[in-house]
Amino acid sequence: MTTRPIDAPPRSAEQALLAWYATHARDLPWRAPGATPWSILVSEIMLQQTPVSRVIPAHRAWLDRWPSPAALAAEPAGEAVRQWGRLGYPRRALRLHETARIVISRHGGVIPSSHEELLALPGIGAYTAAAVAVFAFGRRHAVLDTNVRRVLARLASGQEFPGAQPSAAEYRLAESLLPGDPAIAARWSVAVMELGALTCTAARPACGQCPVAAHCAWLAAGRPASSARRPVQRYEGTDRQCRGRLLALLRESAAPVLPGSFDAVWPDDKQRARALDGLVADGLVDPLPDGRFALPR
Repeated sequence: MTTRPIDAPPRSAEQALLAWYATHARDLPWRAPGATPWSILVSEIMLQQTPVSRVIPAHRAWLDRWPSPAALAAEPAGEAVRQWGRLGYPRRALRLHETARIVISRHGGVIPSSHEELLALPGIGAYTAAAVAVFAFGRRHAVLDTNVRRVLARLASGQEFPGAQPSAAEYRLAESLLPGDPAIAARWSVAVMELGALTCTAARPACGQCPVAAHCAWLAAGRPASSARRPVQRYEGTDRQCRGRLLALLRESAAPVLPGSFDAVWPDDKQRARALDGLVADGLVDPLPDGRFALPR
């Protein structure tokens, strides 16, 4: 993504965005005073490709059951998959369970605070490591999720949407816009994220309500449309939907199930077999010696 130089950031823009966030921020459990690093880490894993509205009850139920990494680590991995329910991409549940066990064995049960240590945990990439370091521990890092990338593309580059993957230029830009004080930088990061979620949205940006509209290159250019629109992914009838149906049957069953039990939830034999093989390969389903299938132990 190419970026045009801007003043980084104008003091008035920084103040306007932080003032906007103070009155518009959503009341989310992982932002509550006293939210633990474990709560924040769980929320960030759950929020990957899942809307906030679906994550809130799932996050609450997860923390009620497992308020610490030690509580989760003490149970079988299959219980994490069962509790994950219909949030989608259930391998995230396995990664959280694996992370909990690593936190116990290597970090004394305490979520590590450094970006490097967080990045070494299973299923945690550059964004999640930065987000936990910033929001749980007040570190100063660029936090680039989909909403932040879109806001910065419009604000600084005059582009409707950023590229498919974060570029080195995007990281440099985001770092240059961070206020110097780590505490203010953390608040700035979550404020930009919230602006993208509530106002500078992908489909219907409310530019008339944007606190930094006066500094937005995209708005100044007349809101030019992006030349490349991202295709909407189909879900109905996909292997992903089939996998979800098979896992749902296992989650809802108190005992392992026979292969024939899957026939009732997905009619296509070849697709069902392919999806089941994939679930076994991913460690989400255990094939038992007697021919039945169960959640991992």
